[in-house]
Amino acid sequence: MQIEPEFGGQDYQLLVALAPITQADWSTDSSGGDNMAVSTVRRRRLGGMLRKLREERKLTAEVVAEATGMSQPKLTRIETAHTAAKIEDVNKLLDYYGCDDEDFRAGLIAITKEGSKRGWWLSYRDVLHATATDLILLESDASTLRTYEPAFIPGLFQTPEYARIVIDRLRTESSGTVEDMVQVRMARQSILTRPNPVQVWAIIHEAALCANANRPDVMSAQLDKLISLSRLSNVNIQVMPAGAAVHPGMAGAFALLGFPQRADLDVVLAEGLISSLWVEDPTDVEIYRAKFQEITAEALSVDSSLDFITAQRDKVK
Repeated sequence: MQIEPEFGGQDYQLLVALAPITQADWSTDSSGGDNMAVSTVRRRRLGGMLRKLREERKLTAEVVAEATGMSQPKLTRIETAHTAAKIEDVNKLLDYYGCDDEDFRAGLIAITKEGSKRGWWLSYRDVLHATATDLILLESDASTLRTYEPAFIPGLFQTPEYARIVIDRLRTESSGTVEDMVQVRMARQSILTRPNPVQVWAIIHEAALCANANRPDVMSAQLDKLISLSRLSNVNIQVMPAGAAVHPGMAGAFALLGFPQRADLDVVLAEGLISSLWVEDPTDVEIYRAKFQEITAEALSVDSSLDFITAQRDKVK
């Protein structure tokens, strides 16, 4: 099987990547075997923040290890994301560093708990690439998702029939089955209707709504789904008109995932055909956040976008 990461617009800006993933790479907890998924993105963020706390206090790894009863190699592996931290390790380090910011502590503990998460994706653990694993895990924790998609309907909004066409055409490897990828993409969409669902703001270029003109059966159902999703209180959809002024979205699709603990834990997924890039540095994430606001300003309003999608649906019926 082959799974591709995509965002709900290059997702999430947030979603499973529309670009295919060609290598199986399931990341596992160092102590839990192959049934425990761990986001390598979040592990890097956790390690980086713990290292930053240590360095801000001008402490060496050797000093911290001795003071906390942790071996120096273990501390280094945690800081460099080569092993998953345990909750007791993180609390011990935060206590030693004198961290009294409860929101910050809660955010790091939430990341640490991901090591014991289980969900529907475990059925695909043998085939999920690391990027797809990260995306699925991050989506399951995200409270907000902002995405810009210039070429396709966001993966979180796709019908099975539309997804099947997109996945089949974008595959760069012959291994795996299209149907497996479609199943994963559909399963990811549960975050839209779960209790306390993710808040999605998606901007879709007009070109994506007018593609597949030779398949009116597929596009009619796909546009119907967009219309239905737009009625959800947690989903906002805007259309970027073809005649819009130059805007940051022209640089490519991306997804920005926000988390409830702190904004400095947010991440961006910028995707490509062969590989994808996670943007984790808070300063860079803030640039994407600001640029997304510029993109929304150039797009049609939510109401006008719904009118546009409805009119396009009526054309292809």
